[in-house]
Parts: sequence; C-alpha cells; structure tokens
Amino acid sequence: MDHNPDRIAVWPGYFDAKASRRSGRRVPKDSSVLKPDLEGLFIASRALGLKKIKREERVSHPNRPHAKEGRLWVSKKGANESIGAASKEEILQLIGGQWRQMQKDQRNNEKEAQKRGPKVGDKRARSQRKGANKARAAQARAQRNQKQRRRR
Repeated sequence: MDHNPDRIAVWPGYFDAKASRRSGRRVPKDSSVLKPDLEGLFIASRALGLKKIKREERVSHPNRPHAKEGRLWVSKKGANESIGAASKEEILQLIGGQWRQMQKDQRNNEKEAQKRGPKVGDKRARSQRKGANKARAAQARAQRNQKQRRRR
C-alpha cells in the first residue's frame, strides 16, 4: 500500500486496557477498553462522527505479528473537519473515550435486563430462573439445618 500522509493507522491494540504504555497502549487508562477488537473500534469511530474510514481486516501490527487484529485507516483531513481533531493523539483519545462509554452503557443495559428477568413468553429463561430459585432455597434450608445442629 502506497504512503499517504493524510491517512492515520489506528490499531485496536492501542486501546487495550490490560496492556501497558510500554507494550503498545497509546491512550490513557480512562480512554482504554477491555478486549478491543476491530468491529468495536469501527463502531466507536462511526459513533464519534468520523466519516472517512477504511477497515482492513486480518492485518497484524509490526510489534504484534501473532495477533491478526486488523486496523482502521482514518483520514486526518476528514477527522479535522468532522470532529476537530488535528493530531493522531487527539483522534485516539476521542475514539477511546467514545468506545469506553459505549462499553459502559452496554454493561449497564445488560445488568438492567438481568434485573428485569426473562420476558413474558421466554419459557426457557423462566425454567432456568425456577431452577436457580430451587437451588437457593435448598442452600438456605441446609444453612438453617446447620445452625440448628450447632445449637443442640
């Protein structure tokens, strides 16, 4: 691929919360995410407002040749027009912040759905919930029996 000074390569490894700065993370911890992947990076970039993006899959970073993580090519000019970020560092931090917020929202939605329980017609989930309730009840009975034995 020929060199184009207007393009920036953005790798998912730049946003890995478990990686140190020395091992390749390029954003601060508050802009990093758990288990970064190319699809999440692409969605976060689109949600941020970046328009000129090219996705390249099954490509490995030179420092991580074993991981075929893929990369995004982002236009500097397009990023400056759409989100007002001129440098690669600014672009990475904005994408990372958006991606982290999206992950937090997704986790919160999953927790709320779990609290609400199964939907009205979902018999499989209801049966699993009933089984869990039976297990909890059996565990509570066993604990009460143990307490009673200790008292005697």
